Amino acid sequence: MPPKTLKKYFSEFGIQTRLLAAAFLIISIVLASFTFWALNYIQEDARRSDQRFGEAVGNLLATTAAPLITADRLDKLDDFTQEFLASNANNILYVLYADPKGDIIYGSPFNVSGKNRPPVPALIRHIELPTILPGKRQHRTPQGLVTDIFVPIVYSEKQLGVVLVGINPEANLVSRSELTRDVTLAVFVMVWIVAILGSVFNALTVTQPLKELVTGVQRIAQGNFRQRVTLEYPGEIGELITSFNLMAERLQTYDEQNIEEITAEKARLETLIATIADGAILLDNSLHIQLVNPAAMRILQWEPRVLGMSILDQLPVGLRSEIEEPLDAVARSALEQAERRVILERRTLRVLMAPVLAPRSDTIKGVVLTIQDLSKEAELNQAQSQFISNVSHELRTPLSSIKSFIETLYEYGDSLDEATKHDFLQTANRETDRLTRLVNDVLDLSRLESGRDYHFEPVDLVQPMEQTLRTYTLNAREKQIELKRDIAEDLPLVMGNYDLLQQVFANLVGNALKFSEVGGKVTLQARRVNDESKVRVSVIDTGIGISEEDKAKIFDRFYRVENKVHTLEGTGLGLSIVVNIVEKHNARIHIDSVVGEGTTFWFDLPAYEDSCELPPYEEAAS
Repeated sequence: MPPKTLKKYFSEFGIQTRLLAAAFLIISIVLASFTFWALNYIQEDARRSDQRFGEAVGNLLATTAAPLITADRLDKLDDFTQEFLASNANNILYVLYADPKGDIIYGSPFNVSGKNRPPVPALIRHIELPTILPGKRQHRTPQGLVTDIFVPIVYSEKQLGVVLVGINPEANLVSRSELTRDVTLAVFVMVWIVAILGSVFNALTVTQPLKELVTGVQRIAQGNFRQRVTLEYPGEIGELITSFNLMAERLQTYDEQNIEEITAEKARLETLIATIADGAILLDNSLHIQLVNPAAMRILQWEPRVLGMSILDQLPVGLRSEIEEPLDAVARSALEQAERRVILERRTLRVLMAPVLAPRSDTIKGVVLTIQDLSKEAELNQAQSQFISNVSHELRTPLSSIKSFIETLYEYGDSLDEATKHDFLQTANRETDRLTRLVNDVLDLSRLESGRDYHFEPVDLVQPMEQTLRTYTLNAREKQIELKRDIAEDLPLVMGNYDLLQQVFANLVGNALKFSEVGGKVTLQARRVNDESKVRVSVIDTGIGISEEDKAKIFDRFYRVENKVHTLEGTGLGLSIVVNIVEKHNARIHIDSVVGEGTTFWFDLPAYEDSCELPPYEEAAS
């Protein structure tokens, strides 16, 4: 069988089969080791027995051979040795007699062929004698391992030589060792036969259902909770199959419920993320886009196809250069989080980067980016700074004028004539009035922008309009400007705040009179519009008009047309206050103007019968 085929065959064995085979292999090795040890012990015991027997035989032969060798009666020695060998043929192979130098004197059965024959001189040999007597040596022969026993031949306390006895391995011991070996081999073979039969039985009764169960578990691990095992087996395996099918059924039920819950939760999270005003981007560990909400797509001007792409390839160059390094550091856990502010195409963006950690561990699963467009905030901060700067400038100018005139009167009052004193005091009084107007306008604008809750109720526009006209009648006469009233008689009530509306009329009429020349005309008008559900209020003048450039800035705080000509006074906050009040009435201020011909400011207020509820912003404010 090829090695690859054999390897594949064994790789298909189950863990139980492999353990069983390993157990049988260990048992076989232990049994074989015990057998070899037993054989070795038996052989060693045989060698010790041979040595004791050889020493006894050698002492007997040495005692008998000593007087014969002394008398040079080798024929008698031959007869004795032959008879002895004949009676011990199974145990003794040969007997040799040697002188003290090791030269063989006589040997049997090597150098004699019959009784009463002298030794053959040509066969005399020399042997190496051991240094210590008695002694032993071993060597192998075709009959087996032979033990040579050396016993000294002593006569009258004189060493005549050495007798060498060759001991034949004991036949019973050899047969017993061979029997043990054969039995061990038979047991070894039987063990493996049982192992093979056990493996076949295991494959037929256990391995097959276990394979089916393993396959089922693997498919369930892959998400196929509909997997079932249809094999029918009795006993514990049958109970295991039943439990597996029950587990699979419960997992399927749980999976269906879990998927429904996850889908609902995912929908809720996607809805929540989609409604977040800030941009949100979810990245994986390789910084590829996994999720992006509409706000981020709008801020970065992306298309839906960016999903799955690297964010670094999709970011504008200026933004990428700013966040690439900290983003990589966050993804590598070098930073816990990072923040960058980037000015991109006149927009100020704030980018927050934070890692997404796995539950109950510090393993980073991705990075989330939050992008905030701070352009409006930056504009508001700039507007706030500009507002503070303008207020400071506007306050400093009248204060400086008042201080200079008062200091002059204080230091040089006695040397000034009455006309000069009166002129200084009149100028200080005007500057004080200007300062008062500025402070009042700033307070009014602050109250309007603070989110204060104003009371709205049905208002008859005729009353605040008439009061405004009466207030500015003398002013109009002084400037020789005609102040007209054009109010329809069938005006419905409107939902509004009386004081705020009167402030609007006052500011608009005051501005119209200020920018109208002698002989001009200012008209305060109120009429129903075409759909009869609104009332349009207009302030029309024949003044100097407003250029297109100024129209875009006329409602900004502290912006004054007279800033260019320096002929008229004002705080530059009147129209900002008007815009704020009109917006609180859920309306919008409009302007129509032609330079040199005049200007019209107008806005539409909902009629009371069509607007019985407060405007949306008032509901939010309350």
